[in-house]
Amino acid sequence: MSRRHTQPARRSRRALLALAAATALAAAAVPTLAHGASGAGPAAVSAAGTSSHAATKPTVVLVHGAWADSSSWSPVIDRLQAQGYPVQALANPLRGLASDAAYVKSRIESIDGPVVLVGHSYGGAVISEAAAQEHNVKALVYAAAFAPAKGETVGALAAKDPGSHATPDALNPIPFDAGNGASGVDVYIKPDKYRDVFAGSLSARKANSLAAVQRPINAAALEETVTDAAWQDIPSWYLMTRQDHALPPATQRFMAERAHAHIAEVNAPHAVMLTRPDTVTSLILHAATATR
Repeated sequence: MSRRHTQPARRSRRALLALAAATALAAAAVPTLAHGASGAGPAAVSAAGTSSHAATKPTVVLVHGAWADSSSWSPVIDRLQAQGYPVQALANPLRGLASDAAYVKSRIESIDGPVVLVGHSYGGAVISEAAAQEHNVKALVYAAAFAPAKGETVGALAAKDPGSHATPDALNPIPFDAGNGASGVDVYIKPDKYRDVFAGSLSARKANSLAAVQRPINAAALEETVTDAAWQDIPSWYLMTRQDHALPPATQRFMAERAHAHIAEVNAPHAVMLTRPDTVTSLILHAATATR
């Protein structure tokens, strides 16, 4: 490793270890059905998604997290567009929490009318920052996502509970040079570990394809302190994934309950937007109709 890569690698080591700290394989027990403040479980979500016929529909903005890209939302996009919703799936830069949130915020501000903002995984931290003070954001939807509080880091939340398979042996940190004097460490999932960590119920062939195109996250983003928690002021919905090997269900429940989110649960791995797109879409539709 060259001298210019040494310092970023050292600075990012703590974030990488924090992400991989939850090494116990036994996930916390999760009840079959959870209800948020409104009592909106999966059955209620499905019904609410088709009950409203209001003329004006919000724009649904989808924000992916680490180890995916905007195309991972394609099955959800198809379903939302079939319901007549305008959709934007953003290419989350994954370079740093503050800069990623600023990018998403600029896209929100370019949209006329109400917005439902949806985040997956690290994308949840991004939407929590980006939606602050954005009055056209009517609902936040977290799909197996981080929902940090002010002052927290994604890395610390990732290490909060046992159950993650994103352990050091599953991750591949690679130093990068941004070409402008900046450098850092990108974190990938090793291809042979990708299916287990991220997309357990997909076929091996599909998981291998996704592993080849995965977007890495700059490890430094995991150390950045959250400065805003928009879920304190904006209604939120949370989809918990019981078979998640990346973000433990116990941590998901903690964040969802703390945010007083409307909670639904599903038997799915971390990549729930690919494995259970109907469920993700139903929760988004419920948020969209409930906040009109």
